[in-house]
Amino acid sequence: MAKLRKKPFFNKRRRSLIAELNLNYIDYKDIDLLSKFVTGTGQIKARSLTGLDAKDQRKVAMAIKRARFMALMPYAKERIRVLSRPTVTNEQAGEKSSSVEKTEK
Repeated sequence: MAKLRKKPFFNKRRRSLIAELNLNYIDYKDIDLLSKFVTGTGQIKARSLTGLDAKDQRKVAMAIKRARFMALMPYAKERIRVLSRPTVTNEQAGEKSSSVEKTEK
């Protein structure tokens, strides 16, 4: 019997955003571009998430750090803090108990 030949399968490597835009220099003043490499909490995204090679990842990290130092980007986003838990008054507790009705047979 003849062996079936499989077609060679090549993984097409995802091109990074910097390679697609043909950028040689990543400007720290380009906040729109840099914000794509930062998470919602302000952390720099990992290479595995951005698809950058090591050289471009270092360039992006340095540009983000410069932008933070120049106060163009925040170091961290603001977080909402809960200082105390909301208290339930007797009136609110009474309304909850009256809205739930028990059926007896």
